[in-house]
Amino acid sequence: MPSKYLPEFREIGRKIAYYRTLRGLSQEALADKIDISTSYLSKIEAPNSTMTFSLEVLFQIAEALNISIGVFFRPIDLQNTDNKIE
Repeated sequence: MPSKYLPEFREIGRKIAYYRTLRGLSQEALADKIDISTSYLSKIEAPNSTMTFSLEVLFQIAEALNISIGVFFRPIDLQNTDNKIE
């Protein structure tokens, strides 16, 4: 059964991809840092993903990217490169 919060998971996945790229990391490098498979991370980041993930995984990703987990829950303009990383 798909999560009713699928749009929110997809938006967080988009932000993960954005900040990962901003940090100059490949999916493989980030996945290795947090000990998950590259395919799992790829599914999390996929724009049409049906993947949900745990808060623990999100904390690990935020830590690996050296950003506050709150960044994933605030709106950002992905076209604006002046977004603050907190």
